[in-house]
Amino acid sequence: MRMQAVFNGVVIAESDDTIVVEGNHYFPRASLRDQFLEASKAHTVCAWKGVASYYDVRVDDAVSTGAVWYYAKPSPLARQIKDRVAFWKGVQVRPAPTVPHQSPATEPPMFDAPEGATC
Repeated sequence: MRMQAVFNGVVIAESDDTIVVEGNHYFPRASLRDQFLEASKAHTVCAWKGVASYYDVRVDDAVSTGAVWYYAKPSPLARQIKDRVAFWKGVQVRPAPTVPHQSPATEPPMFDAPEGATC
């Protein structure tokens, strides 16, 4: 299924290769439109994924601080999200509009935290 990440009415990422982890679509890093990103110094730690880093998103005068996160060096348990990003804080993740004669959509692979792990 082709998915989009939209902020302030602008598509900031689009891909038919997302992976769903704990309900969040992780997009390939290459699908991000870098002109809307600003590096953040923020980091958080997830017990099973590792250290998360963030980008702020800016579209025109609208800014969402830390709205994009990624794991530069995910733990072995989270290796499937290496080189991928996920969104929150006002970034809407939704199915992309369908194109006539497009192949039927398939669901992205889904992964959950190991038993007892949370972040």
